[in-house]
Amino acid sequence: MGTKAKTSGWAVMCLFALAITGYALTMLGAPHLRTPFIQALFGSVPIAVILHLAGGATALATGAFQFNTALRNRRLNLHRWLGRCYVIAVLIGGGAAFALALRSTGGIPTHFGFGLLAVLWIGSTLNAYRHIRARHVVQHRQWMIRSYALTLAAVTLRIYLPLSLAAGLPFEPVYITVSWLCWVPNLVFAEWWWVPRSVTQPTGTLSS
Repeated sequence: MGTKAKTSGWAVMCLFALAITGYALTMLGAPHLRTPFIQALFGSVPIAVILHLAGGATALATGAFQFNTALRNRRLNLHRWLGRCYVIAVLIGGGAAFALALRSTGGIPTHFGFGLLAVLWIGSTLNAYRHIRARHVVQHRQWMIRSYALTLAAVTLRIYLPLSLAAGLPFEPVYITVSWLCWVPNLVFAEWWWVPRSVTQPTGTLSS
């Protein structure tokens, strides 16, 4: 893949990530704009919702810039600090996501779908951190790809769910399906396409 295509792909990913970051921050700071579904969650488990939205928004925004090669090469210290912020954000957002998964609409299928997403999100992120601490740069990059593919579930969920509902499909079956669809294809695509290509990228600028 050429440099221009990579840059364009990163820009599109970043645009979607920042759009959902803005949505999450709006849900946090503007109660009058919250959807009925989000408002109901705030009414029942406010702390978990706040931590999930804040952690997820931070992970989306900081994680996107971790994949900007120019920024990484020119501002390595910034890259490292953004990485630390990303890890903390995932731990906070993922822990809250697991708590929310246990109360999710749709019963056991969504509990497992969102719960497994939360566990894999935290696990892949900790693996990425562990590898960079050991100076295993390629493995760090591969686990960061997996981690951010799961972070982007916040984006794909908000694509699939509105489109399905706009098509007139009933909410509960759609929500059950999306609890898996929002992240499994992301992870499969990352593993099939991006992880193998990460081995061939330069590694010198990522050493801890």
